[in-house]
Amino acid sequence: MTIRVPDLASRDRPRERLQEHGSSALSDAELLALVIGAGNDRFSALDLGHGLLARAGGLRELARWQLAEWTAEPGIGCARGCRLVAVFELARRARVARPSRGRPLRRSSDVAEHLVARYSDERQECFGLMLLDGRNRLLHEHVLSRGGWNASVVRPREVFREALVVGAPALILFHNHPSGDPTPSAEDIDISRRLVQVGSLLGVRVLDHLIVGAEGYRSLQEDGYI
Repeated sequence: MTIRVPDLASRDRPRERLQEHGSSALSDAELLALVIGAGNDRFSALDLGHGLLARAGGLRELARWQLAEWTAEPGIGCARGCRLVAVFELARRARVARPSRGRPLRRSSDVAEHLVARYSDERQECFGLMLLDGRNRLLHEHVLSRGGWNASVVRPREVFREALVVGAPALILFHNHPSGDPTPSAEDIDISRRLVQVGSLLGVRVLDHLIVGAEGYRSLQEDGYI
């Protein structure tokens, strides 16, 4: 039988437990219950939290859910789904701050930690770029495509259009491997080399191409591919 959160003893309610013991004392289901806010006629917020974790296979997989997956869950709906997507997105962004706009990027590791934290949980491949000024300081980060990238999807004119519009003399390419393994494929290397060549003709330096995944990152520049 479902036990409503208000029917629990005060010491067992997620909100009261957080106030008394801090957020680290709460289980994943209890934290989800606080974000969900309230249950429905069939399930308490705590029941919904337990059910979501069971169906997703854990918190890490749940963090990768898209809005449509959240809204398909009984008792969630659009408003709560948007709230949950926002919470997990904020958590990703808070893991590692984006490189400061005023700090020069001197090595791949200066941006890799941010990219791993930001994109390693994505279930679709995201291909993007970081535009840099003449002193290798970050101007803008932009995702160009989602859902896979290859020679037919990544067109040089799209990669360099924004760099030419804002007058960025250099950029860093990046994409993620949803499998978690950041090892570059032969196609990754071939496309990267082609973009380096096109960039040299346009006066835009392609400094690196970083591939990120749950297992870390690979730098095609450090590996000697570009």
